[in-house]
Amino acid sequence: MTRPRVGRSSWGALVFCLGGLSLASSAWGAPPPATAVGQGALDEGVPRVKATLLTDVTEVKPGDSFRVGVRFELNPGWHVYWKNPGEAGLPSEIVWDTPGTTVGPLEWPLPSTLRTADGFITTYGYEGEVLLAAEARASDKAEGFLQLSAAADVLVCEINCLPAQLMLTRNVPVGPATVKDAEHVPAFDAAHARVPVAAESTPYQVSLALDSQTLTTGKPFTGTLTLKGAEGAPVPSVDKDFFVPDRIPGIAQLALSEVKGQPGTFKVEGKASLKVPPSHPRLLGVLRLGPAATPSHALALDLPLAPVVAGAPASPAAPKVAPKGVATATAPASAASSADLSLGLVFLFAFLGGALLNLMPCVFPVLALKAYGFTRTVGESRGRVGAHALAYTGGIVGSLLVLALAVLGLRAAGHGVGWGFQFQEPLFVAAVAAVLVAFSLNLFGVFNVGTDGTALVEKVDSSHGLTRSAGEGVLAVVLATPCSAPLLGTAVGFALAQGPATVLATFFFMGLGLALPFCLLVLVPGLAKRLPKPGPWMEHGKKLLGFALLATTVWLVWVMGGLAGVDGMARLLAFLTVVALGAWIYGLLQDSTGGRKVVGLVAVVALLVGGGAGFLRFEELRGSAPREASAQAWSEEAVAAALAAGQPVFIDFTADWCLTCKFNERTVLQREDVRAAFAQHNVAFFVADWTRRDEAISAKLAAFGRAGVPMYLLVSPSAPGKPEVLSELLTADSLIDSIRRASGRVADAT
Repeated sequence: MTRPRVGRSSWGALVFCLGGLSLASSAWGAPPPATAVGQGALDEGVPRVKATLLTDVTEVKPGDSFRVGVRFELNPGWHVYWKNPGEAGLPSEIVWDTPGTTVGPLEWPLPSTLRTADGFITTYGYEGEVLLAAEARASDKAEGFLQLSAAADVLVCEINCLPAQLMLTRNVPVGPATVKDAEHVPAFDAAHARVPVAAESTPYQVSLALDSQTLTTGKPFTGTLTLKGAEGAPVPSVDKDFFVPDRIPGIAQLALSEVKGQPGTFKVEGKASLKVPPSHPRLLGVLRLGPAATPSHALALDLPLAPVVAGAPASPAAPKVAPKGVATATAPASAASSADLSLGLVFLFAFLGGALLNLMPCVFPVLALKAYGFTRTVGESRGRVGAHALAYTGGIVGSLLVLALAVLGLRAAGHGVGWGFQFQEPLFVAAVAAVLVAFSLNLFGVFNVGTDGTALVEKVDSSHGLTRSAGEGVLAVVLATPCSAPLLGTAVGFALAQGPATVLATFFFMGLGLALPFCLLVLVPGLAKRLPKPGPWMEHGKKLLGFALLATTVWLVWVMGGLAGVDGMARLLAFLTVVALGAWIYGLLQDSTGGRKVVGLVAVVALLVGGGAGFLRFEELRGSAPREASAQAWSEEAVAAALAAGQPVFIDFTADWCLTCKFNERTVLQREDVRAAFAQHNVAFFVADWTRRDEAISAKLAAFGRAGVPMYLLVSPSAPGKPEVLSELLTADSLIDSIRRASGRVADAT
């Protein structure tokens, strides 16, 4: 995180306010000014951390260098975090405001490796006391005194975690010579001695050899790190927790383990993240040689890793195992991981999931529309009806294959995508809403597609009729993608982790399943005969279906609210008004001929283009917050903190455009007995909102073999590495039972 710089006037007021906060003396020397000392992280009224702004000089000459730092003193059992906090926590941060003085980067002493009592969460930080220092230089034109101000932002943890934001300031006189502070120089020297040094500055040589020339996004990799002493000198042995990894863009996991019987040889195990980094990653971290009591042997590693590529085949030498000592991002064995599925089962799941999509409310308007079309053609020859069914199936399968190709293209470009990803784009939602409004106006008779409005059935030739059926198939796919039927999420999640052929085949079988009901109408003669006979009722039914399409449009306007807020909804409604006006003008011109019709059509096109350019500008608009008032926004750090505090965790991976998610929210998550179960068992409720594209959520879904929402995880604090993956269609009873298991209070239900 980045804290804005604090102005001088703000610091002046702060100095006045902090003047009476602390009169404590420093254990390292003369008492610092009261404004240089602050306390925070109040736990039942008791501060758990004390921070002091120190320098190693009592007077400084213009242009000279000196050291400045913040010393943190922590209550027993409490700690703050290193620059890489590990699997939980937040990095400690100090932001300087030092007019007339330049402050360099912080020096980070070697941290301790900290683990929760159950050993599931590993973090890196400092207990007891630590000084985070930096090199500073006074301006050549400095005079009077230097005002040094620091904003320290730390997370202080024992079992529970408390944030502390401490504002510290002190003045250093400017004089003819720099005078060292004899009391504080030893403290800075001791802190500097604990800072890891570059391997090049030591008698050791470090080399790294990976088992593959490139790293693949989302895939594990291995290698060997070798450490040699100068002129054959022996390499000190290492003990537990000898390696502390730094955060590395493009690398999700990294761990080192010593090869038994080969001192100085370490096996490297890691996993590339799902996103290609902008530059080649480097192995960054700290290697401590010898026992923990000799921090001077800590080496700062900085070695080039192989470039990360998207979609490349994994190296045969890379074993598919998770690095030891590092929490994996893959689905636990207890979850129904798609990696264990055979291709045949995946294709079956895709087919059945596509068929079940017909039962989802987002597809209903198109199903009703197609049923009306088949009713109209029931008196035609069997071959003609079969051609309509094949055209409808072709529209579904063809559009799904186009969607699959788009997914493959985005994946090759390094983007994380999943089922329904296009509904994360406001322009796509606006386009679908415009199509639905146009379809509904066509059903109301405002205009006719491709005819003169008279003798519709007789005038429409066979090719035009088949084109309409194919278009309805395309529309069915467009409206089906926000839904994730049971079985479909597993199948698509597996496919998106495989090669292009598997992705295309999975989407093909999904299309066949989606088209299944209308194919049955053709293949099973008895079903077609059960359809009602054509008659005057059909004209009224057609208009009723127009209202069904408008109802779907209302849902899309609501989706836009989640993407771009109320302003986005207003802009979409304004554009849909323009679309309706254009459709009305087009209907008036259908009977016209010659230049008048051409001019009118040009005017309609100009109206739509101008309306789109004027209203469809969503870049600066953002969506709303999660719906549940009791829910928190999901993040790995927040979940880890809740688990460390002993709370069961429920994570709702959802999106505003996901109707299955909305159904579960209304029928299960908002029930009184479910809410009571959450409160009774102190469950931390998190919402991972995928309404707009979020790479972290995409990666988490992929880790559990899912390509879309909904997904529900319930994590027990007693087994944080083994979350329970709940069904996509929740029931209140099963959810309450899972909550009881996660809280370890199953016996309470008996």
